[in-house]
Amino acid sequence: MARQVLSVDDPTFRATPAQQMLASCSGAVLTSLTMTPLDVVKIRLQAQQRALTAQRCFLYCNGLMDHLCLCVNGQGGPPAAASSCAGAPAARCPAVETSWYRRPAPPAFTGTLDAAVKIARADGVASLWSGLSPTLVSAIPSTVVYFATYDQTRLLLRDRWGTPAVPQPAWVPMVAGAAARVWSSTLVAPLELVRTRMQATRMRYTEVGAAVRQLLREQGPRGLWKGLTPTLIRDVPFSALYWGSYESLKLAFNQQTPSPLFSFVAGSSAGTLAAVLTLPFDVVKTHWQIEFGERVLGGEPTRADTGVAVALRDIYRRAGVRGLFAGLVPRVVKVAPACAIMITSYEGGKAFFLRRNERLACEAERR
Repeated sequence: MARQVLSVDDPTFRATPAQQMLASCSGAVLTSLTMTPLDVVKIRLQAQQRALTAQRCFLYCNGLMDHLCLCVNGQGGPPAAASSCAGAPAARCPAVETSWYRRPAPPAFTGTLDAAVKIARADGVASLWSGLSPTLVSAIPSTVVYFATYDQTRLLLRDRWGTPAVPQPAWVPMVAGAAARVWSSTLVAPLELVRTRMQATRMRYTEVGAAVRQLLREQGPRGLWKGLTPTLIRDVPFSALYWGSYESLKLAFNQQTPSPLFSFVAGSSAGTLAAVLTLPFDVVKTHWQIEFGERVLGGEPTRADTGVAVALRDIYRRAGVRGLFAGLVPRVVKVAPACAIMITSYEGGKAFFLRRNERLACEAERR
């Protein structure tokens, strides 16, 4: 007789919050290791085309999180900050030789694969993972909190509002995804702000405590959450759409414990849909983050956001619908595989702990 396949949501054996955190942690590491080389290559290609030379700061995303790269008064940031100097002439920026996105690798790159090979030959294979450390430091806490909060909230709502006919209403994963993103982003926002200021002022990690105390004196506790609004503007709708789509696909294909192939395809599809529908918010977030970086560079106080509706209207007035969906292909190219890798590893981790919990329970009964 075939053994019945348990659902990862089985109330008896499903993963505990701690196990969910472990599963999401492994997913964050795997996603960072996989996606960072692609973005390193992309940024180096842009640098070759002088796309960065007219800017004091630029934004890049490795599929898991955003990085705001700065160059202050022509000086590079600390070696510990992987993305510390952008947009300054070499004569004014001593760190330009060591900044991973400005290193020359003759002859010129002719494409993505060519760039990857030449970067590895010129700077070593490890250079393809430049910027990985700050990604892991910031992304792992955020990802762990996000996934654990999502699943715990979803299961709570499912147990409360589900019925035998509809075990999980369609709105449950959307609400859980939005709530998880608000909570995780709020918790990690101070870390992101400190990281940006570290890059802007060439601050050492040992000086972080002093910087936080100074920020609290100048702006109070609310100062630690500067820049949170643009993050929520994009990521909350994205999370709601992503989880709603992914859970709907699981239900439609009766994937109670999804296979790795299904998780990969469904995660990629849900990520693509969410990325396309929330792209205008991503454009607004990028504009605000770049403006925030420029003001940090100049030592100016950050001003309040003008409002999403106003920002969208201004972008539409200047560039039309095309402006609202600028960067569609690069965003999908990064987000789709990142979502696929992350959810596949997370679902795999939950399935592993489900089987482990079941086995331990059976062993306990036989004793």
